[in-house]
Amino acid sequence: MKIDGIWYRSVRVDADDGWSVRMLDQTKLPWHVEWLRLTDEAQVAHAIRSMQTRGAPLIGAAAAYGVALAMRRDPAALEAVCAKLAATRPTAINLRWAIERMLAALRSLPEAARAAAAYAEAAAIAEDDAATCEAIGRHGLPLLQAIAARKPNQPVNVLTHCNAGWLATVDWGTALAPIYMAHDAGLPIHVWVDETRPRNQGAALTAFELGAHGVPHTVIADNAGGHLMQHGEVDIVIVGTDRVTRNGDVANKIGTYLKALAAQDNGVPFWVALPHSTLDMRVADGVTEIPIEERSQSEVTDLTGRTKDGRIETIRVVAEHSPAANPAFDVTPARLVTGLITERGRIAATAEAIAAMYPEKP
Repeated sequence: MKIDGIWYRSVRVDADDGWSVRMLDQTKLPWHVEWLRLTDEAQVAHAIRSMQTRGAPLIGAAAAYGVALAMRRDPAALEAVCAKLAATRPTAINLRWAIERMLAALRSLPEAARAAAAYAEAAAIAEDDAATCEAIGRHGLPLLQAIAARKPNQPVNVLTHCNAGWLATVDWGTALAPIYMAHDAGLPIHVWVDETRPRNQGAALTAFELGAHGVPHTVIADNAGGHLMQHGEVDIVIVGTDRVTRNGDVANKIGTYLKALAAQDNGVPFWVALPHSTLDMRVADGVTEIPIEERSQSEVTDLTGRTKDGRIETIRVVAEHSPAANPAFDVTPARLVTGLITERGRIAATAEAIAAMYPEKP
């Protein structure tokens, strides 16, 4: 999507040398736009683990390029490299999906052929994600058009949680793709952007990319969403997801479950946008079976921001000797989900609807 009017993708092969990989350093946003140049799988693994690159679909594509970089150096290390990259983050299933796809494409090849094939397969994964997200946007757009038709000359107010835009994917995004398409079509769209503590992906990333594209938005405290719903100021909630079970349970950034509860209590539609790579048909009960990543206490106890004189500083906001817990995700049961927006269309969050839409999924 656009930064200063220029169209970018979140991961790409460096055009200057034709083999290194460029990724946007998301830990520097919104204060600085810096592109990482990654030259081996260890740097890719660090970028994923440290959240320099993040977002379920994007880390899958990033890991695929990590495999490609490794195959340039040591094509015999395929299994070890894939295991290392797959271990970087546990919750988002797209990572495992991309690694398994790379393994399937490369295992049977002679070692001398693996590097070229790895770059081709990583590029195919990236292209698939961009096309998938664009299709999600097309299938989600009618939801926003219908709301606009019911309230002419008024903004369509969408609430979203975390970042599920182009920064979380190769292009377009999942939850934000319908919003971009609605904005570009001239619909009066306004987005309530949850700050998304503790890493503030909403305040730092979603607000950044919406602003860069010119989409009207307002950042709110995480706990404000229910209040806005009670007062009729939210027409629809659209979120992304890191894993969807075969029964329609949804794992997403911590706090999503609370938004779903508030939406149900106030009769607000709660939609989840996902690509096919986010479906995990091997899991039935999301609450008990999806591993939830526990991240560093410092993400809760400390805050990083820009001072009035332009310095980037980190400060502690929690009492000195108080410990912190930091589960990064929660699971929203399917019963709270109005529906799923996929690249193939909109469906109910049920085992039957998912199986019918994706009959090829094991």
